[in-house]
Amino acid sequence: MEEILEKVHAGKISPAKALELLEGYPYCDLEFAKVDHHREVLKGVPEIVFGLGKTPAQIGRISQEILEKGSNLLVTRVEPAVWARVKSKLPGAVYNAAARTVSLEQSKPPAGRGTIVVLSAGTSDIPVAEEAAVTAEALGNKTERIYDVGVAGLHRLLGQFDRIRQARVIVTVAGMEGALPSVVAGLVKVPVIAVPTSVGYGASFKGLAALLAMLNACPGGIGVVNIDNGFGAAFLASSINHL
Repeated sequence: MEEILEKVHAGKISPAKALELLEGYPYCDLEFAKVDHHREVLKGVPEIVFGLGKTPAQIGRISQEILEKGSNLLVTRVEPAVWARVKSKLPGAVYNAAARTVSLEQSKPPAGRGTIVVLSAGTSDIPVAEEAAVTAEALGNKTERIYDVGVAGLHRLLGQFDRIRQARVIVTVAGMEGALPSVVAGLVKVPVIAVPTSVGYGASFKGLAALLAMLNACPGGIGVVNIDNGFGAAFLASSINHL
């Protein structure tokens, strides 16, 4: 918006052309969705789309609207069958099957100050960890993945400690009893963001056991997000890493 106004002031474009370019601000009403183009001004990042529950046609149209305004695109929770139907509408977009994300970078986002390390307790937690890692990268952060380092074999975690200690923020993703964030937070001095996953047997109650364990963690410096919310963890980690 500022760039457009400066062009009007400099006489490079007419007021009529400026109005044409600003059509759809602060949001574009598609009837089924109101695409928030002002989000980038308020939050520093464009609107990120939650794909679950949306039809392929809706995801395609919302994504096209975001891209047409020159913003970067990130859509989370896109199942393979949905991606198969929408990919022809989004040339150049990248699908991460593990994370179930669709992304397309049109301009470099502001860089974070340090590295965000994403840890997964087990291989089964990787889908949520990948959602976090892809989101962190899309928001301009250098990201390092360290997977399958849960408390069932602490030597695996300690074997990666030199890499972990380089982090400015750590995202820990764990199901079952959800113990990994407590262990990590007891070893580092940076913020630890805990993500409970729905991985586990019956008494894990689809992630509730891990969530409650993380909320009751003894070490300081742990923040907890909702079950399977890799996106939310990464967004918070990115906000910290940009301070």
